[in-house]
Amino acid sequence: MDPLGAPSQFVDVDSLPGWTDTYEAKQLDSHQNPVEKAQVGVRSPFPYREDINAKIILWKGDVALLNCTAIVNTSNESLTDKNPVSESIFMHAGPDLKDELQKLKGCRTGEAKLTKGFNLAARFIIHTVGPKYKSRYRTAAESSLYSCYRNVLQLAKEQAMCSVGFCVINSLKRCYPLEDATHIALRTVRRFLEIHGETLEKVVFAVSELEEATYQKLLPLYFPRSLEEEIQSLPYLPADIGNAEGEPVVPERQIRITEKPGVPDDASDEEGLEADLSFIGSHAFARMEGDVDKQRRLILQGQLSEAALQKQHQRNYNRWLCQARAEDLSDIASLKALYQTGVDNCGRTVMVVVGRNIPVTLIDMEKALLYFIHVMDHIAVKEYVLVYFHTLTNDYNQLDSNFLKKLYDVVDAKYKRNLKALYFVHPTFRSKVSAWFFTTFTVSGLKDKIHYVESLQQLFTAIPPEQIDLPPFVLEYDARENGPYYSSYPPSPDL
Repeated sequence: MDPLGAPSQFVDVDSLPGWTDTYEAKQLDSHQNPVEKAQVGVRSPFPYREDINAKIILWKGDVALLNCTAIVNTSNESLTDKNPVSESIFMHAGPDLKDELQKLKGCRTGEAKLTKGFNLAARFIIHTVGPKYKSRYRTAAESSLYSCYRNVLQLAKEQAMCSVGFCVINSLKRCYPLEDATHIALRTVRRFLEIHGETLEKVVFAVSELEEATYQKLLPLYFPRSLEEEIQSLPYLPADIGNAEGEPVVPERQIRITEKPGVPDDASDEEGLEADLSFIGSHAFARMEGDVDKQRRLILQGQLSEAALQKQHQRNYNRWLCQARAEDLSDIASLKALYQTGVDNCGRTVMVVVGRNIPVTLIDMEKALLYFIHVMDHIAVKEYVLVYFHTLTNDYNQLDSNFLKKLYDVVDAKYKRNLKALYFVHPTFRSKVSAWFFTTFTVSGLKDKIHYVESLQQLFTAIPPEQIDLPPFVLEYDARENGPYYSSYPPSPDL
């Protein structure tokens, strides 16, 4: 209450319901919950932690009204941005805030600077500047946004703050996609609390009505409120979950300095070969890639060791992955030809490929390869299955065997090792013959993983219908050819 007896407009964080308080566990029996049966031993990289969840609050409201140790203000480099968050903070803090900000002489993108809260209920305001988002510079934007959240938390730790109220740092003006930014925000906070959780008692995400749904959707991925929710959220984690601190992982930054610069790593494997006097340089950075021409020559001569071949392949894949993360692939994504859905009866992630949605003659197939790598890199670190819908494809949708061979050659070994099944749905005689030739004469190790599926009823014995998003035309075709499907089926020995 204020001195005149009117209720205060400020909201005490201790009065807000915590993240765990909003959870009602869904009771599912064993035949309705294949995830529970199959994934007992599978854990998320963001496991269920009751102690961490107890610190998290999601609140729909104005961050300026929070009564906590510090609140976060999102602004521009001159700290004069006019957005709804800043304007509310300035209005409630009073004119002294503007005077103090002038002493700070601005703030660079990704930095965090501290002022007093003045007339706010919060003691401090932490000002930070989010990046301007452009798809071609996405990697830089991701790193800058991570720095915003990380530097705010680090400042809170250094100042021994008990609670921090976050606004959504990516402002609409700066065009950062809300869902992408939310992933970075949540995983950065999660990783910080894992390492420095004892320094903070409460972290509040103050969101608007437009932002609330996205946070409600993504919070369970990083702060699961039960083991069941952790397992159910696992398939929906994005490809890039960052490093141990939540920072985006950029392959080109992972440069290893050799212990003996100028000496090839695989010198022992190349004993007996004539020394290559054209080796580039004698300093450490000359070893970042090695003599690529020499390696290619040795590969052709069959003289490069297996370990060296694997290293060369890994470097090549990392270059593709780096390009995939830097490229604007929105046109390929809009085709909805590749997407992640639920899990199969063994708890393995299900990835769907829709053949009819791939206009082979109209798109840049190299970009299609980049998109596949971008989506699949994180998925392939765990066991997964592919469902390929060949339904109603025609000559314009047929993937060329040369493209498939290139894809198979480019991808990392984990793709091949962790692919446990490829369900080929609604195959034609011609497609079966093509697949047989491809798996017999072009690639090895794939033939035994292919299962030809004539009907959705057969597919549902391996993947429950509620765990897979089916294109409407696939449902219509299957109903026309095989009759309507039902919610449960006897197991099929074919799968």
